[in-house]
Amino acid sequence: MTEEVGKNINTKKASGQVPAEPAPVTNFIRNIVDEDLAAGKNDGRIMTRFPPEPNGYLHIGHAKSICLNFGLASDYNGLCNLRFDDTNPTKEEVEYVESIKEDVKWLGFDWGKRLYYASDYFDRLYDYAVQLIKKGKAYICSLSAEEIRKLRGTLTEPGKESPDRSRSIEENLDIFERMRKGEFKDGTHVLRAKIDMSSPNLNMRDPVIYRILHADHHRTGGKWCVYPLYDFAHGLSDSIEGVTHSICTLEFEDHRPLYDWLLNELEIFHPQQIEFARLNLNYTVMSKRKLLELVEEGLVSGWDDPRIPTISGLRRRGYTPEAIRTFCERIGVAKSNSVVDMALLEYCIREDLNRRAPRVMGVLHPLKVVIDNYPEGMVEEFDAVNNPEDPSTGTRKVPFSRVLYIEQDDFREDPPKKFFRLSLGSEVRLKSAYYIACVNIVKDEKTGEVTELHCTYDPNTRGGFSTDGRMVKGTLHWVSDAHSVEAEVRLYDRLFTKANPADDKDGHDFKEFINQASLEVLRSCRIEPSVAGALPGSIYQFERTGYFCVDRDSSANAIVFNRTVTLRDSWAKIESAQKK
Repeated sequence: MTEEVGKNINTKKASGQVPAEPAPVTNFIRNIVDEDLAAGKNDGRIMTRFPPEPNGYLHIGHAKSICLNFGLASDYNGLCNLRFDDTNPTKEEVEYVESIKEDVKWLGFDWGKRLYYASDYFDRLYDYAVQLIKKGKAYICSLSAEEIRKLRGTLTEPGKESPDRSRSIEENLDIFERMRKGEFKDGTHVLRAKIDMSSPNLNMRDPVIYRILHADHHRTGGKWCVYPLYDFAHGLSDSIEGVTHSICTLEFEDHRPLYDWLLNELEIFHPQQIEFARLNLNYTVMSKRKLLELVEEGLVSGWDDPRIPTISGLRRRGYTPEAIRTFCERIGVAKSNSVVDMALLEYCIREDLNRRAPRVMGVLHPLKVVIDNYPEGMVEEFDAVNNPEDPSTGTRKVPFSRVLYIEQDDFREDPPKKFFRLSLGSEVRLKSAYYIACVNIVKDEKTGEVTELHCTYDPNTRGGFSTDGRMVKGTLHWVSDAHSVEAEVRLYDRLFTKANPADDKDGHDFKEFINQASLEVLRSCRIEPSVAGALPGSIYQFERTGYFCVDRDSSANAIVFNRTVTLRDSWAKIESAQKK
């Protein structure tokens, strides 16, 4: 899928471009699984795993992998493990472990009792390393990291052997044991696999498989001061758990020969590694390292900032697990990298929330309206449909009084052509209430800004329908001054102004493309009273405006809404205008 996909996804479903309900489709991974089952491989057993490193929060790219691994296991009556690749204690934290578990559960997946950690296997992994040394397939190298890098060679030149490559098995075993006991400083020695320094694959040129790290581990404490590298621990952990299909993203394709080599040399159960294209979204970054930069430099409010693509950020913004799963299914599983348009993700959340989100009226930029001929102190209640997509949700009562608020943009003193909202002398319908006509305006003496409208209402249009058959083209949302809830509303937009901020050929730092208008905070917004007491995470459609989620910053005395998504893809229109 290219960046262009999703540009026009807001067309009618009848066009066939986006199916109303995504049907399960086959892909090359499912074809491999089908062939394995047909051949009786692994005794017909299917086991996958999701193996995150707990060095940051998960993002939507991980959601694709979660949906793929857990979904595949479910569809084939198999099992999927959750395993933490916790082999680097200098970057890992318990906070990340807990957030990952929460995200996987929130997406709707359950690992049952199959929660594992690479650290569960440290003793066995160490023993496997010893076996390789005894077979003459691993050796202790005392070169510095820079010296190892220089001898590694390039894509066009073979590498050169370390002077330590000829160490005896006995000497290697002795130094490795002393490394484990903590006799050496970090960086003094490493354990390398003895493969082929002339291999065209740089990953096979005697890769480092163990290093010294004097750092406490979040689970094993100070027991270990030598830790395996990911390439060593990954495949062996898969084997220990009996994983049948080890599904990785495409950047691990060049690592597969090492994965296979280790399993073959140790003569243990051999899972099959399969690579697929990772998810890339435009107008954001999908690297945990870059996301960490944004968090640590205070450029976003934290890992759950609604502007970044972390699962916790999307959840806080009001995205639903159903919408994310649908999105992951629609983008499919491919073998080549591509960029998916953010508009497709936004389409999926609109489609989901349109079915489930209750409607309310919210005025983000209030303009006061006084209905001069409406009795003072009188209050009426009108029935408003909660969700026209789901009649079972029924109706709610919305109070109406003499003083109301409408959106500032719904009034023009000098209206342009085809402006069907309110202007001096014109008539509009207030949704579910009455027709009103503007008869006078009040302006600020200093700025000339319109601050108040005086209108009259037609009592023969109760419910928004005229008894004499006349029609008006404009319908406005509104709230009653005396009954509405005051709220803070946060309007979120793209975090970056550049479609691919991490790939700049002129060498600019990705942070230079941060959209300074990515967050706009509106205070003194007015929302109808039905939202009073809404819990964080509650999602509503504000009529004519967009979808909004109650933020965790809300309290009993102050409610805060995050805009989840607009009703239409306004960003695509902005892009189109910029290109003209």
